[in-house]
Amino acid sequence: MNWAAISWLVLMIVFLIVEAACPFHLVSVWFAVGSLAALLCAALGAPVWLQTTLFVVVSGGLLALLWPWVRKYLKPQLTSTNVDAVIGSVGRVTTAIDNVEAQGQVKLGGMEWTARSTSGGPIAKGTEIRVDRVEGVKVFVTPVEETEKV
Repeated sequence: MNWAAISWLVLMIVFLIVEAACPFHLVSVWFAVGSLAALLCAALGAPVWLQTTLFVVVSGGLLALLWPWVRKYLKPQLTSTNVDAVIGSVGRVTTAIDNVEAQGQVKLGGMEWTARSTSGGPIAKGTEIRVDRVEGVKVFVTPVEETEKV
């Protein structure tokens, strides 16, 4: 009985089980292929040092060559939404903004948004504002300075 071949077979199965437990991450598939190469080498009667070298070379080579390509396709594609376009836009206060009273609305591009002051201070109705950030359904705004308008 070839104990080296059985060892490589067990290792390959372990690596495949680990891979199955971590779907879409390609954690150990490289080592499973390296184990397969070493298993074939062991079945042909090669010495253990050659089997181990083949395992390291095949596993490391696959990992080094294919991982950058695989990572590019596994990376989640983030889609920006129309909320991202609101940041930096200029609008007008339609209901006075008061953070203490939790009141305030602004009109941005034809849509009404609940608004809060970024600085915490009140902003009067009719003031031109710029959106600093969006948190949920609220925009945080600061008044546009006269020098910015020119």
